[in-house]
Amino acid sequence: MLTNVEGVILSTTPFGETSKIINVFTKEYGVIGIMCKGAMGIKSKLRSVTQNLTFGTFNIYYKKDKLSTLVSVDIINPLKRIKEDILLISYASYLSDLVYQVLKQSNDEEIYNDYINAILKLEEGLNPVVITNILEVKLLDYLGVGLNLTSCIMCGNKKEIVTLSSEKGGLICKNCYTMERIVPISIVKVLNMYYLVDIKSVSKLALKDDVINEINRFLTSYYDDYTGLYLKSKDFLKTIQKL
Repeated sequence: MLTNVEGVILSTTPFGETSKIINVFTKEYGVIGIMCKGAMGIKSKLRSVTQNLTFGTFNIYYKKDKLSTLVSVDIINPLKRIKEDILLISYASYLSDLVYQVLKQSNDEEIYNDYINAILKLEEGLNPVVITNILEVKLLDYLGVGLNLTSCIMCGNKKEIVTLSSEKGGLICKNCYTMERIVPISIVKVLNMYYLVDIKSVSKLALKDDVINEINRFLTSYYDDYTGLYLKSKDFLKTIQKL
């Protein structure tokens, strides 16, 4: 049965000499594998629309729990800005890899909405570090390591908070403080905003560079320490960020 599904290609795998299998994150079914017959052929109409980060409506013969077959793709957004910028490609690739791993834990439809909106904000030209961090914060709950930003991670005290520690995994109060790196409490307010904000509604970002960098440092360390995820795309992104 011919079915139309909205989605983004997260990864591709060659199959035989001219075909490929694409993994598409769809709004309706989560990630599905789709056979693209002859898509690697130079003259194939499917060649250009079966690349990573293709965002469109996929017209397929859908088979539940099996490989579906691609008929055609109607592009929703070509993501031209992203695909012409190595830095933006790096951020988008990392977010795609991250979401792919999160979907192994949960297939909540809100993950799709947040992912698509984050990719579209990168395409609009908003700060990629901020957009990436907002999505990272939202995905932590699905990984089972959501942030507690209301009380001390050690004793539960909600008063006299002095810092936010990625190593300890949250807020540290005055009584539990043991020489952890001091992070301004204003950072906690921004992290809370990241958690609550609808990515689709973000239009401009009036944040200072030191705040952006501090939050990115915290989340990078927190993901390394608590999620158990290792993504090559993240390592490449760290390298790109240093250039």
